[in-house]
Amino acid sequence: MNDKDQESDQIIAETRFLRLIKRGRWEFIQRANATGVVCLFPLTSDHQVIFVEQFRPPVDAPVIEFPAGLAGDIEGQESEAFQTAALRELMEETGYESQTVIPLGLTVSSAGLTDETVHFFLALDLTKVAVGGGDDLENITVHTVPFVDIEEWLNVAEKRGCLIDARIYAGLYYLSKYIT
Repeated sequence: MNDKDQESDQIIAETRFLRLIKRGRWEFIQRANATGVVCLFPLTSDHQVIFVEQFRPPVDAPVIEFPAGLAGDIEGQESEAFQTAALRELMEETGYESQTVIPLGLTVSSAGLTDETVHFFLALDLTKVAVGGGDDLENITVHTVPFVDIEEWLNVAEKRGCLIDARIYAGLYYLSKYIT
């Protein structure tokens, strides 16, 4: 985006977390009070994959996800590095610490809806040091699944009413490259 594009942005509506923008004839959502999203693909030394499950009101269902969250969303830490945010989210959501974090790249989450970017990380050398489950506003269930059982496990999760976040498939691609 160039400066000319920014000048033509019109804020249609804004809340604490979201901003509806009009740019020319296009309308889209921006995150307010954050610099981006981080998503981790955690793998234990014995090839267990760590997933989180939480109810997501926009889809009115529980969703199976990789640990993820916002960067730069904490007052006083607006310049938080993405890797720092990733490690914070991993601990908060799963109770695991990672000694080896490998940046995998950047993607967009839904280019027709939002300008949000997601920074992917592989998290290895995990140590369970806390319960996890998210912060006071979250109700997260942590799942540890053997890599070889993931397809069957995800099918069972779908049968019990869970939706599967699209980032699961990107993460499994990266994890499969690491395991083999």
